[in-house]
Amino acid sequence: MDQIKVAIVEDNRLAAMGLRMLLQDIIPYAELCIFRSLEELAVAQPESFMHYFVSSSIYFQHTAYFQQRSHRSIVLVQGDGFPRLPGLLTLNVCQDEAALTKDVLRLRHLGHPAMPACSHPAPGPTGKALLTLREAEVAVLLAKGYINKEIADRLCISLTTVITHRKNIMEKLRARSLAAVIIHVVMQRLVAIEELGES
Repeated sequence: MDQIKVAIVEDNRLAAMGLRMLLQDIIPYAELCIFRSLEELAVAQPESFMHYFVSSSIYFQHTAYFQQRSHRSIVLVQGDGFPRLPGLLTLNVCQDEAALTKDVLRLRHLGHPAMPACSHPAPGPTGKALLTLREAEVAVLLAKGYINKEIADRLCISLTTVITHRKNIMEKLRARSLAAVIIHVVMQRLVAIEELGES
């Protein structure tokens, strides 16, 4: 796949780096560049970027610029109090990592619809399935927001078995958090983004 370029236009360096780490997991083939201002972005051939993740403060300082590129612009907002404007995509950055991951995946799906879901785990580098069928079922339920006890009840297995599957999933995916599991099940088409709910 061709590498795409994504700009993060955010004057808060720590917030920009955190978003870049998350986006690297979701779109690993993207070149992710951080800019502290529109002026920095302007020097870097801004039209070569497929998307701009822009802080709300920078967006409001340069509304005309980003409105002309509304199909590329995603405004980073803090909470749900941001005004709903027609055609404006927003991303609430004041939520936990799993919810933020789901929202970024939804935005990605809006701009780049995925192919239909497949019903089996994706093969690993050796041709074997990365996750067993049962682990894939557990991973999907984790991504949908179910807790261990609910997963045990839904799959008619013991709580200890769920915990073991969860541990194996995290190890096999080299996951540091639930966000990595969510990314895996969506990217491997084990679940459609619409099925993830509002977290």
